[in-house]
Amino acid sequence: MHDPRVEHMNAIKRIIRYIQGTLDYGLHLYPSSTSTLVSYTDADWGGCPDTRRSTSGYCMFLGNNLVSRSAKRQATLSRSSAEAEYRGVANVVSESCWLRNLLLELHCPIQKATLVYCDNISAIYLSGNPVQHQRTNHIEIDIHFVREKVAKGQVRVCHVPSRYQIADIFTKGLPAVLFEDFRDSLSVRKPPAMTAGVC
Repeated sequence: MHDPRVEHMNAIKRIIRYIQGTLDYGLHLYPSSTSTLVSYTDADWGGCPDTRRSTSGYCMFLGNNLVSRSAKRQATLSRSSAEAEYRGVANVVSESCWLRNLLLELHCPIQKATLVYCDNISAIYLSGNPVQHQRTNHIEIDIHFVREKVAKGQVRVCHVPSRYQIADIFTKGLPAVLFEDFRDSLSVRKPPAMTAGVC
């Protein structure tokens, strides 16, 4: 068996090393269209070795800018990867509804459906299939919530290959090259070089 205290201390050391090496990194925002909401969601099924709970993660872009992100341990156990992923889809759809309502109040309504990219085919199928299966009764509320938004045209759940699943950065350890690529996709970077006006 593993010692959770040792694993916890090793994780803290890795985090501190990363933070020390990226103190000058920040989230960059750019002029961009505000007519589209695009999100990526993922979950690591049973990823916690002690509780076997899954972690959901998502990131949401308004135009080209990251406006919301989350990495959170799920409150209950998931009995399948599809269930864990679908809970992640429901979380990001809920966040997109809140953001759409906020933009509506600010007189900047989003006319197009929010695109939700997920790499789990079963979760995508559940979002649009009106047939309720016996095996999905335990996540019925999430299923009906997402299906309603899909039926109203407010959300489209689409497939993204795992190689392009940016939300993986919130749910699992990645090879350095892929991690840096995803971090760059989130516009988390060093500040631009300050050369103007320098003598």
